[in-house]
Amino acid sequence: MPLIEIPPCRAEIASGIRHSIGKALRAANPEKSFRAAIVTDRNVGALYLDDVRRSLDKAKIDLVVFTVEPGEVSKSFSTLEKLVEFLAAQHFTRSDVLLALGGGVVGDLTGFAAASFLRGVPFYQVPTTLLAMVDSSIGGKTAINLAAGKNLCGTFYQPQKIFTDPETLATLPDAIFADGAAEALKYGMICDRELFAAISGGALQSDAETIITRCIEIKASVVQRDTFDRGERRLLNFGHTLGHAIEIASNFAISHGSAVAIGMMEITRIACRRQLCPAQTAEKLQTALKNLHLPTANPYPVDTMLQTMLNDKKRHGGILEFVVPRDIGKCELLPVPVDDLKDFLTK
Repeated sequence: MPLIEIPPCRAEIASGIRHSIGKALRAANPEKSFRAAIVTDRNVGALYLDDVRRSLDKAKIDLVVFTVEPGEVSKSFSTLEKLVEFLAAQHFTRSDVLLALGGGVVGDLTGFAAASFLRGVPFYQVPTTLLAMVDSSIGGKTAINLAAGKNLCGTFYQPQKIFTDPETLATLPDAIFADGAAEALKYGMICDRELFAAISGGALQSDAETIITRCIEIKASVVQRDTFDRGERRLLNFGHTLGHAIEIASNFAISHGSAVAIGMMEITRIACRRQLCPAQTAEKLQTALKNLHLPTANPYPVDTMLQTMLNDKKRHGGILEFVVPRDIGKCELLPVPVDDLKDFLTK
């Protein structure tokens, strides 16, 4: 049972761990009276809510459930308002806890609510998608979307612990599994050539727990050195500046993982054109993405995405920062003046 504890990240990875969450919560709070609110979406709730509910019942932890609609539509002010009003109506206190049972949308929404309600209540991540397991549940970033762009309103707020149960991957549709594979491959691109090769070769399908553990180790280590995203942690945005713009352009018809895959591919092609990395880097990435059944072609012209990119949270004044590859397993930050942005992306 791998236990990754690199402050501020604490992740426990074990098949079936969802059945013992109540015991873990009770052990962490043996003398304290508290309640739990499970936040989940309709799809995940139908699959795993009863398992977690029974676990809390056995530990004699009273609970309530708040269910949202699946998808990015729920990362909104309107859903956040409903959630915090629900907590207030239930008379939740700072002694009580929130559990985010689901993927990245549920995790981000619950984390933001936990950070803001009563100026902070404890919360736990229970990721059920590959993407959430390897990326969004780790590191304490919470956010909701605005009309102007994705994740533009949020805060840093660390979960007390992350309970990662690889068994939940068995019920993921292929497309949702592929979304997480894109984020896992990202770690290989930015800092681990061997991880890149393993994922490209099918290790996610044959040994998911090992790959998930390695991805968590990488992100936890980076977050420990740069919790508030002011330096090295920005490398984790590889593919995301273009990816977020693609998501917005599609009105979220293109999923996050697919958009990030396209974003990684596009910025790697740009790096190759500008001789920032060897030409074969793009070829290797394209092969890996195709092996993972992920898209590699951008359906939108640059002009369609420019305004969204100008609103990107990674913009600093007149500079927009891109993560560009120098080779497989090595990336660096490249500042681009916004006045030169179109030329950078097209010439």
